[in-house]
Amino acid sequence: MRALLLVAASLFAATPDFATAQVKLSTKPDPNAVEVRYFTAIDGLMDGNADVILKETRQGKTVTAASLDLCYPVDKSSDRKDRFVANLTVNGQTMTGTTSSLGDKKPVSVKLTRKQNGDTFDFRGQISIGQTVTEVVSSENSDISEKEFQDSQTVDDGITATPKDFTEVSPESVGVRIKLDAAADFLKSLKGQDVEVALNSLTVTCDALRSGQQTLSLSVDPDHAAALIEKAKSAPGVVAAGWTTGLVEMDRAIRFPAADWRDGDKTNRDKLVASVANVLSTTLSAKLASSSWSATTGKLKLIFKRPSTVYPALDLTDSIEVNGLVSPDKPGSSDHLMLWISNPVTTTADESTGAKLTLSDASTGDEDSEEQDNTGSVEALTKELKGQRWDADKSVWK
Repeated sequence: MRALLLVAASLFAATPDFATAQVKLSTKPDPNAVEVRYFTAIDGLMDGNADVILKETRQGKTVTAASLDLCYPVDKSSDRKDRFVANLTVNGQTMTGTTSSLGDKKPVSVKLTRKQNGDTFDFRGQISIGQTVTEVVSSENSDISEKEFQDSQTVDDGITATPKDFTEVSPESVGVRIKLDAAADFLKSLKGQDVEVALNSLTVTCDALRSGQQTLSLSVDPDHAAALIEKAKSAPGVVAAGWTTGLVEMDRAIRFPAADWRDGDKTNRDKLVASVANVLSTTLSAKLASSSWSATTGKLKLIFKRPSTVYPALDLTDSIEVNGLVSPDKPGSSDHLMLWISNPVTTTADESTGAKLTLSDASTGDEDSEEQDNTGSVEALTKELKGQRWDADKSVWK
């Protein structure tokens, strides 16, 4: 007997994978385990305009519970969205439920048939919202895990309350994340103020309806941005406020010492615009026609004019618009300023005396109307201001 035990022990010792194999067998997934899966799209639903979250709880391959969260345009001519969340009764391959839409309070009825085809799923049925009935005929839909779904729901609105500088956020651009029920009063409080509100940020998106918060995009003179942010933080319903991305692009930004361009703690804008205009007059081969600063956004607008070379005998005139923005290079006090200038935009017109030739330009308003910086304007301004350009590869001023 002892000899047999010794042989068995030696065999066990000679096969070290035996114990591992036992562990692997014991950790095999339970085919009846409870799992939550999501569909974040049902192809073709409402002409592809619906934002869908179908949540299923499964035991093995059997669906034991489901809910449908559907966000959709209220009509084809509107950006306004409505939403409903319906808990569905599961009976074999059929899922049914009723509820009301959260915004317009319209009655909702859902009847879907679900069929699995390998790794994908087909849906058939109807969704009724008020008097509108939508036929559902959708094939080859894929589901995702709970973790994949949660990861996809993370949204970064880009708001930075305390940026170290203005290299990743723009000095005039302010973002305010606010609860939906407080947004209207906050926006009304901006009436009559030197603040510009981005129209597209007023649209309440599906993400906003689900989170109960929307992000408003504001533009303000950089000198007033910090005060606006502090005021916004104390407003009812505001969750976050800070700087965000906006007008400034770093490839056309210049950082330069502030000392020569200040009167006390204020930037001498007249002196700065005179110097900028002088440089651009040379690089654009044009004369300054007008300059102005926006009281709302602090944006500088320069208009230059020169004879057009398109058809010299007609004496046409090129008008070249260049926009700019100047601010400290970081929030708070700084001994450096930052200047951003846009690409020049050129329009051509007949400005001669007497009868004029009417021209049309199909490229106006398109990217083609912007001259890429082959004029050397940014380089010339950098030299004039004794400034630095941004090195995107090393993330430093050079």
